[in-house]
Amino acid sequence: MDDQLRPTAATVFDALGADYERAFAASAAHRDSLQHLLTRLDPHSRILDVGSGTGRPTAQTLADAGHDVLGVDVSPVMVDLAARQVPGAAFQCADIRELALEDESFDAVCVYFSLLQMSRAEQSRLLHRLGRSLRHGGHLVVATVPLDVEDVGAVFMGQKVHVTSFGADEFTSVVTEAGLAVQWEQSSVFTPSHPEAVPEPHLFLHCVRL
Repeated sequence: MDDQLRPTAATVFDALGADYERAFAASAAHRDSLQHLLTRLDPHSRILDVGSGTGRPTAQTLADAGHDVLGVDVSPVMVDLAARQVPGAAFQCADIRELALEDESFDAVCVYFSLLQMSRAEQSRLLHRLGRSLRHGGHLVVATVPLDVEDVGAVFMGQKVHVTSFGADEFTSVVTEAGLAVQWEQSSVFTPSHPEAVPEPHLFLHCVRL
C-alpha cells in the first residue's frame, strides 16, 4: 500500500476512541504490571506514559497513587478523552518519535502496546531515547505483542492497520541494547472484548536503566 494511503496511527485510534478502552479493560496482566511498578516507585515520581490512549488504566492508576504523570498520544480524540477522564494527569497530543525528551528527566516510562505501528528501526531508536530520558535506576515498563512480523496488514477492531513487532527473545534483546536491564517479565494471552477480536499473546517487560 502507498504510504500516503495507509491509515496513520492517529486515524486508527481517533476512530476507535473509547471502544479501545472497553475492549482491553479486562486485562488482568496489564493491571498486575501497573501494581508491580507501583511497588517500585518513590513517592511523587515523574512518569511518562507513551501512547496514553484514554488515560485508563495506566495514567489514572499512577496519578491516583500520587505520581506526576504526563501522557503523550498521537490521537487528538484519545487525548481529549484522557484529559476529561483523568484530570489528575497532564496529556499532550504529539508523535513521541518527534517529541523532544530531556535526558534523565523521568523516574519511570510506560509503553503499553504503543510501538506496533512503528518500523523495527523506529522502535529501537525510540527505546534508546526513552532509556536516556530515565534517571539512572529509573524504570521502563514496555508491553508488546511478541510476534515476528514486519509491516503485515491486519484488521484491528474493524480498522485496517499495518503491524510490526519482534519475537519475544529478539524484543528483549532490543530492550537490553537500549541500556536497560530486564528485572521482571510476564507473558499472557488476552482476547479483547470486541466481536472481531482474536486471542493475542502479550509480553510485559519491567526494566531499569543501568
